[in-house]
Amino acid sequence: MLGCLFEIVETLVLTLIIFLVIQTFVAQPYKVQQQSMEHTLEPDQYVLVDKLTPRFDEYKRGDIVVFTPPERWVQDDGTPFIKRVIGLGGDTVDIRDGHVFINGTELDEPYVYAAEPGDPQQPTTVPGDEHEWIIPSDELFLMGDHRANSADSRTFGPVPSEQVIGRAWLRYWPIDVFGILPTPTYPELAPTSP
Repeated sequence: MLGCLFEIVETLVLTLIIFLVIQTFVAQPYKVQQQSMEHTLEPDQYVLVDKLTPRFDEYKRGDIVVFTPPERWVQDDGTPFIKRVIGLGGDTVDIRDGHVFINGTELDEPYVYAAEPGDPQQPTTVPGDEHEWIIPSDELFLMGDHRANSADSRTFGPVPSEQVIGRAWLRYWPIDVFGILPTPTYPELAPTSP
């Protein structure tokens, strides 16, 4: 009897340790609570955040990331933010005429919020007069896809990479929207050969 009880406790402790290791170093569930990524991600959807591969592979433009916001923007419950990587270290991000430019080239952003399919996309605007940022190395310029409903780098500036918890890669709830989150490519930013 004592041996059986010991095995049950041992199994529970081992399961707990494995769970904690996976959640701390490999992957973590995240519930979308903000509206800033509509219609890519809707409130109350769940995503799996990859915490392992960013240790070996840098974040890329278009990745959706979960991060700890700057101190002034931390919510009472400590909820992390979720946004899209727009600018990388060394980039010049310029917002003008409702569009985003990286190093002088306009981004094609099909993921930006539109009220209904087929409607025009919401323009990207900037609070205040600042419209150009030079992104320091090891920092990211992050914006929500629902630009009018997103507190992001346009307001609080670039975010240090170490504040990023991980890359959202799988939407798993509700089950009818289950799937890998696509990362857009930006062929307009590809270097041209001489």
